[in-house]
Amino acid sequence: MPLIRQTAIGDNANFVSIIATHLEIDAPMVRIALYVCPQTVLSSLGMADDALRLANQLAGERLFEVSRLSADGQPVDLGSAQLRVDGDLRLADGADLLLIPATGSAIERTLNGNPELLAWLATRPASQQLASLCSSACLLAAAGVLDGRRATTHWALAGAFRQRFPRVNLQVDELFTEDGNRFCSGGAQAGLDLCLHLIAWHGGDWLAERVAGALVFERGRGRQSRFAPLLPELLLEDGLIAPLLRWLQQHHAQAIDLPRLARQANCSTRTLLRRFKAATGLTPNDYLQRLRISAAQSALRNPARSLEQVAAQVGYADRATFAKLFKQLCGETPGAFRKRLTRHPATTHNPL
Repeated sequence: MPLIRQTAIGDNANFVSIIATHLEIDAPMVRIALYVCPQTVLSSLGMADDALRLANQLAGERLFEVSRLSADGQPVDLGSAQLRVDGDLRLADGADLLLIPATGSAIERTLNGNPELLAWLATRPASQQLASLCSSACLLAAAGVLDGRRATTHWALAGAFRQRFPRVNLQVDELFTEDGNRFCSGGAQAGLDLCLHLIAWHGGDWLAERVAGALVFERGRGRQSRFAPLLPELLLEDGLIAPLLRWLQQHHAQAIDLPRLARQANCSTRTLLRRFKAATGLTPNDYLQRLRISAAQSALRNPARSLEQVAAQVGYADRATFAKLFKQLCGETPGAFRKRLTRHPATTHNPL
């Protein structure tokens, strides 16, 4: 754990001097390479870059040496901007951490567009830290560096990710995962959760807290599942399961068991279980419970409805069962979720 000395910041026009005390941190400089490709989401790159550079300002020293690189060292056309970089992939050989911002493309397009990175990743030793934000986890997975490891990605890609990378232990509920020197974040703003975790890893938790405060960001926000409606059936390629998910969306409050679902899908229960798990990563019952809790999140936005009424509306006969499942899946009670809505009414849902 790095040593931290706290001192006062002098008068400075920089806003950092206003919102934080100065931290002098005795820690070696960490070299971080940000990989940029045509599929890179500019806001994800900027979020990571800003958090790391802000950490340097608050630390009062260059704790993180941040560079940007591309496969060939040439500027990258991001559509809305031409982004200059500091070098090619050889620059990453000497980095302590390679961080890949989110890629806004479908999995196959991202993989097909980055053969040089995949080849480089496949040669990485276990001692080198590799991190992905949001959808870019597919690049680490395709290179094999997540095999047998816990990982996460954007919740909307979970089904396709599981089908494409069955050797990865996908934990889509998590905002971020850490397994050895492999780090992954969930969707969108979960990338900042991971960046703060990496700042804490190298610079100490106190520094991460100061960066979060400067960015007006709440750490420890629970699970990704509390932000996500379930996997849109349009993202599924299974012609048996996608229509069934649409049917469940309309009938989730009813009494539903496996035989009824099998009849609805016109298949055996054994086939249903196998195909459903392959398509969604969940059993039918687990999916149904998540669907009900997702519906409950929407219903809780109406303050006129009691928790008992919300529970009944989404298919639960008693409030206790509803509350237990809600906390299990969302990381907070229905009451706490509703209270948070009144504090942050515009930030409770994070669509793809």
